[in-house]
Amino acid sequence: MPLSGIAQSLWKENAAHGLHTTHGLRMDFLTLFLIYLGFVLTTVALLCICSGRKESFFTRGANGASQILSLIIPTQLQRVTQRMCHRLFHTRSCLFVALNLALQAAVYGEYTWEVAVYCWELQFPLLILLVPYLLLVGNMACFILCSWADPGIITTSNHSSLVKIYAYDGVLFQKGIVCPTCHMEKPARSKHCSVCNVCVHRFDHHCVWVNNCIGASNVKYFFLYLLTLTAMAAAITTISTALLTQVVLLSNMLHGRYIDEQGQEHAVGLLFLIQHFFQTFPRIVFMLGFVLLLTLVLGAYCCFHLYLALTNQTSNEWYKSRRDGVCYHHQTFQPPLREAVYKNIYSKGAWMNLKEIFKPSPLLEGKKKM
Repeated sequence: MPLSGIAQSLWKENAAHGLHTTHGLRMDFLTLFLIYLGFVLTTVALLCICSGRKESFFTRGANGASQILSLIIPTQLQRVTQRMCHRLFHTRSCLFVALNLALQAAVYGEYTWEVAVYCWELQFPLLILLVPYLLLVGNMACFILCSWADPGIITTSNHSSLVKIYAYDGVLFQKGIVCPTCHMEKPARSKHCSVCNVCVHRFDHHCVWVNNCIGASNVKYFFLYLLTLTAMAAAITTISTALLTQVVLLSNMLHGRYIDEQGQEHAVGLLFLIQHFFQTFPRIVFMLGFVLLLTLVLGAYCCFHLYLALTNQTSNEWYKSRRDGVCYHHQTFQPPLREAVYKNIYSKGAWMNLKEIFKPSPLLEGKKKM
């Protein structure tokens, strides 16, 4: 396969690098890498904090850091910060929806204007290049459905019917518990969302990225949204990695040599290649590192939700059952006579559990979002 224009230009640039020292290259690389690392870690921390997990590693770290900073930051500034955090994380807001769309636009903009163009020049199959766009269409459809669908809001009109769907397990969910806000007895597996200010049937968590609760009626859309989002990141990661690998192979860069600041000649290694690509394709490398880390984080989160789906659990139930260990106590009108041990009574086998998610009770169908 003959060298394309991009491979030839990279080969010439690589040869030119070999005639000079790498001191300036290393300094530029270090600056770019530190900026890049700070951006990626900040974004991943934000994803973990806002994913619905109340006691994540990053959340505990943020709480510890805030306690230390409270000794330094003026009291007035602390109050302003607390009000801002309350508005961001404890009230319905489209801020994270806008951030979500902005991140996708940035990634797809870079993929379209650089990665796809270079891949096309290197004669990548068109169908492979279109895969991220096809996944984007499916992801946007799932996002809209998940964001606008009724998660399963409990009202006075459907309360009596929803109470009959699930039995009380006597540990996580006990009969006779009344929601102090909605003034209704809580059906089993339900929870009051303080952000939306409603009780949700089979409550999973409140997702700020779709600005909606995840419950019995829209959990299937959320799972598909999460699955397509992970596939999008994985597809762009794979194609971008294939592009850089192809450039290295076609330009014969691995057989090149460079001169260090002491005037000694060395063969091109992995570190030099990374530095070279940071200099040649900084935006592609920035994007590749971001989507690679995003693939790992979303992949783990997707596997976690697949596990929950197969075992017929919600994030809320999984967290509550492990918060205080195996045994869990509820505050009721009468003290418990004996220690209650949690056991998942809702699992009916993997296939039936999946069917329950993708085909919920008919009582939840056809309701309009309040």
